[in-house]
Amino acid sequence: MAIHFYAETCGNQKAPPLLLLHGFLGDHRDFAAVIAELKQDFYCMAVDLPGHGQTQVVGDLDQYSWQATAQGLIQWLPTLARPPWHLWGYSLGGRLALYLALTYPHYFARVILESTSPGLTTEAERQQRRQQDQAWIEQLQSRPFEQFLKNWYAQALFQSLRSHPEFPALFQQRLDNRPQALIQSLRYLGLGNQPSRWPDLAMLPMPVLLLAGEQDPKFCQLNRKMLDLIPQGQFHCFQQAGHNLHWEQPQAIVAVVRDFLNSH
Repeated sequence: MAIHFYAETCGNQKAPPLLLLHGFLGDHRDFAAVIAELKQDFYCMAVDLPGHGQTQVVGDLDQYSWQATAQGLIQWLPTLARPPWHLWGYSLGGRLALYLALTYPHYFARVILESTSPGLTTEAERQQRRQQDQAWIEQLQSRPFEQFLKNWYAQALFQSLRSHPEFPALFQQRLDNRPQALIQSLRYLGLGNQPSRWPDLAMLPMPVLLLAGEQDPKFCQLNRKMLDLIPQGQFHCFQQAGHNLHWEQPQAIVAVVRDFLNSH
């Protein structure tokens, strides 16, 4: 296997397994606050995605692709816990979670998509996004990494996160990233390279919980459109929160997630 995944597990091994997938620039530590609340009821498996944390990609760069990443996870995860698993993905991790749920639906009992897009609908939009991602790649190649991070988090998407008291700790954690590995993640798993999954949402066979923050109006609007297409969909919009809900409001999000995962 050309992807050597790293994960940290926590909780009762006899409890339902919950797979957690972080966003771009994150790693398994991002979910520490919610895992602390959920570990009594679930066996939590927080994975480092390719290009992040301690997961290593060996050989062909195509291993960073959607197909290879998803296939690698499906082959490796049973060594941690037997399926079916619950699945929670945030942003990049949410887009991968959606890919997994559509490609390997029988492996997943319930799916949580936090601040997640099913993709851009036109090739023109994807091309524009690829150009934006290329500009970020050029920054990663040419600027000090700390400056790249400052520029990344200056985006309007992260306004509420920047004002959060824990943001300095998050920023410090992000400095552990490897710029060359992040470049491959942007190149292969960026939104511009994601096929539109809008037509496929109606095929999701499991209950799906959509989460967004009111201070992230773009994703609130996206999620409401997704809700109309997902047969067993639910949507929760969090007040006074933006894009990164599990970092900004861990206790509020845990309450909603626990109710969803325990419902029948």
